[in-house]
Amino acid sequence: MHRMMIALTRYAQFSGRASRSEFWWFQLFIVIVSIPLYILSFYAGYSGSQGLAMVSTGLSVVIWLVFALPCIAATVRRLHDTGRSGWWLLLGFVPFVSLVLLVFLLLPGTPGNNRFDAPVPHV
Repeated sequence: MHRMMIALTRYAQFSGRASRSEFWWFQLFIVIVSIPLYILSFYAGYSGSQGLAMVSTGLSVVIWLVFALPCIAATVRRLHDTGRSGWWLLLGFVPFVSLVLLVFLLLPGTPGNNRFDAPVPHV
């Protein structure tokens, strides 16, 4: 659980590096938190309850607002770990080319120091 929360403790830190495990554990944490909201939204749509739909939509917006900045920061730090600038994150806005961004996030980090900092110690 601690590994999932590292990105939240560094939520606005865009400098430095993030290891593959730090990044992907945080992504798993976001999925785990989002699953109950998806189930609630599905049930609201299935049952036709507009009140429940508004609650699930409101909670989804709050969760998105809470996780947006830490997710962007963790992605930028992950790109730094692979030796790339955080500006590569803008590839996510280009359809199909965004798969290149996914490949960058899956690659191992550069060994030793790079222009962004020393490697992240494994916790």
